[in-house]
Amino acid sequence: MKGLGPAAKLYILAFWSLGVYICLQAPPHWDEKQFWQFLFYFVLAVATSKYKVQLPGILGNISVNFVFILVSVTELSLLQTVTIGWGGTAAQTLFGNRTRVKPAQMAFNLSQSTVASAATWTVYHALLSLTAGAALPIVMIVVAGIYYLLNTFSIAGIIALTTKDPVFKVWKQSFVWMAPHYLIGAGVATFIHLCHRKIGWEYSILVIPILYVVYSSYRLYLNRLSDEKTHVAEVAELHLRTIEALALAIEAKDNTTHAHLRRVQTYVTEIARELELGKDDTKALEAAALLHDIGKLAVPEYILAKPGRLTAEEFEKIKVHPIVGSEILECVNFPYPVVPIVRAHHEKWDGSGYPDGLKGEQIPLGARILSAVDCLDSMASERQYRPAIPLGQAMEYVVSQAGKSFDPQVVEVLQRRYLDIEHILRVAGSSSGKLSARARTAAAAAPVTRPVSVEPARKEQESEIGFIAAIAQARQEFQLLHEATRDLGNSLSVEETLSMLAKRLKPLLPYDSIAIYQLNQNEMLPQYVSGDDQNLFTKLRIPLGQGLSGWVAENKRPIVNGNPAVEAGYLHDPSVFTNLRSALSVPLEAMSGVVGALTIYSRTANAFSRDHLRLLLAISSKAALTIENALKYNQANTKAGTDQLTGLLNTQSLFVQLDRQLENCKLTETPLAVMVLDMDGFKQVNDRFGHLVGNELLILTAEGLRTHCRQSDSAARMGGDEFAVILPGLTQEAAREKALAFRKSIIDAGRQVTGEDFVSASIGVAFYPSDGSDAEQLLAEADRQMYVAKKAHHEQKRQGQRVEPRPPQAPEIEEGKGSALIIH
Repeated sequence: MKGLGPAAKLYILAFWSLGVYICLQAPPHWDEKQFWQFLFYFVLAVATSKYKVQLPGILGNISVNFVFILVSVTELSLLQTVTIGWGGTAAQTLFGNRTRVKPAQMAFNLSQSTVASAATWTVYHALLSLTAGAALPIVMIVVAGIYYLLNTFSIAGIIALTTKDPVFKVWKQSFVWMAPHYLIGAGVATFIHLCHRKIGWEYSILVIPILYVVYSSYRLYLNRLSDEKTHVAEVAELHLRTIEALALAIEAKDNTTHAHLRRVQTYVTEIARELELGKDDTKALEAAALLHDIGKLAVPEYILAKPGRLTAEEFEKIKVHPIVGSEILECVNFPYPVVPIVRAHHEKWDGSGYPDGLKGEQIPLGARILSAVDCLDSMASERQYRPAIPLGQAMEYVVSQAGKSFDPQVVEVLQRRYLDIEHILRVAGSSSGKLSARARTAAAAAPVTRPVSVEPARKEQESEIGFIAAIAQARQEFQLLHEATRDLGNSLSVEETLSMLAKRLKPLLPYDSIAIYQLNQNEMLPQYVSGDDQNLFTKLRIPLGQGLSGWVAENKRPIVNGNPAVEAGYLHDPSVFTNLRSALSVPLEAMSGVVGALTIYSRTANAFSRDHLRLLLAISSKAALTIENALKYNQANTKAGTDQLTGLLNTQSLFVQLDRQLENCKLTETPLAVMVLDMDGFKQVNDRFGHLVGNELLILTAEGLRTHCRQSDSAARMGGDEFAVILPGLTQEAAREKALAFRKSIIDAGRQVTGEDFVSASIGVAFYPSDGSDAEQLLAEADRQMYVAKKAHHEQKRQGQRVEPRPPQAPEIEEGKGSALIIH
């Protein structure tokens, strides 16, 4: 049990001792009949142990073998039940485990299984004696619930002791969803018990397929849950990277403090480990270490960089940054408490801090840790307004403030560990190598006389109005950047993301036209265009490396005031005239590399400055990450909604598209046709030529449908050889012609694949609004009409008539119910 805390060790030993005691006290009961029944259930429990699924968020799994432990509770002795629990638990722990199982882990698993099995067995027999067996289903539900609670809470307990999180929180996050699993298990166990009474315990093996279905359903559920958690984590990570980049940009105003945040983060992580903070509290503290000064965006830079003592008014301005920082971070919706730490990181132990004047333990523990660490590292680092002092002297000052500014417990841990943490920073290759070597040496530097950077005469000439306007401009810039980064991750639609980005950039940059290009293989394609010459920009196809935007994407370097005339395929055309005279272009570089380029154009020559470039670069990295995520999401959505063989929509996407088209038709009061097509003779193709040829026929059929579909139409494969087409705005006469074209393409596809003419199609058509007002009604009616056509086709074959594929211009067309059509 090396590496576990004292409480965790005591917890495991307690379970182990209780398990041993139960085994010693359990009376043996091994008559010959029960032995073979015991052996049978033991083998089934071990065999079904491989049917297990991984628990979300923890290193554990759940198996269906517990069903046979519940069955043993109803039919076998206590020692036999416990032994079956051992076998199933051991097999579940060892089988298919990619990592080596530690002895302490195995001992705990076996002991907690013993306790849970014994307690369940005892409760079952006590309840059975009270009810005289009259309420067996209720008794089984109760004992399954007890087994579930003992199993899950015992595991949640050891996890809570290891991670320092509350045990109920761990149980709720990782185990509460398992209750239906055990409820189903209780039903299966009751069924096995009743079968034993009626036909014998040997037939219990027939329940294994049921257990496999239960296992498969839970595995599918957990896979979907894992995908959703991954998506949520990616979005949260995008938000964190966006805000973190802004925080690092603030620190980068002073080249001597650019590593401050990283050092503080390392310090607080180590202190949190010493104080045994929970996992969520530690994550919150690590995030707050990076983001605690983000509110300084609201503080004018001249105050932050002032070399002398701040005035009372300037200090009041400084004091707003914890409040502003907490307001900014509230927009991120962190899953752990970052905001309270950021808001309170300047509170003092004696209540003299700001912004809320909290005192003692009213201050969040994370804020108390961050406050002491931030002070220590700031004093030991060079700043524009003062030199660094040796780390030892800085630590002495922090110790002197214990009980005044800082929590004494935090100071005690910091004093004991700060040299070790400095060693960790050096070993890890801290980005502050030269700074640390200079700032953390033994002797303090002599006082430095700093020259006055602003001429007095010029300073006197600055009017109060201009000063206020400069501060207002800085605040406006901060607010606009904040809004842009906050909203970037709100949508996973590429169109919405790019439209929102262009809208946010307009107040910051003086452009007349904007184009956002996406890199697709070796070509830059416009994904969003707005402003002057919009139609022309939309048609551009820029080879990578050519033109202004293509060069920026290939070289990963921006261009300021470039010539729009060099854009490939656009302004070199003599027939095209434009008023655009200058361009600013930056690459959009995400985690996977360059995803495109963002280019803005102006009608004024040399319209863009380096300051405009700075603003565009500040947002381009976040925009690139958001665009990359949106593209991945769209690709995943497209793949999930497409039939893999034919590339047409699948059934799920068909209903979604039909609902969307019906909404448009209701708004515009236009008709809509839904056509269901079934291939006659497809089974014969598979039987005679094989499934590969059948697949080829399906692919050619899909291509034929796409060829005859308009841009507004949607074709889908509903399954097998059945297809559906949505045709908005189509009249009955036009639908007849379209059906003929579809039928002819299917006949031609069959002739191309088989060389013979025995493939045709039965087609049913329903119209909105006469045949139905929603997707289900229209598809049901079209499907019914299709089957009427197919029935007529088969009736002809039954009567011995040879069914020849009719020429496409003369199929048999019948009127169905309402305005529906039947074509065969």
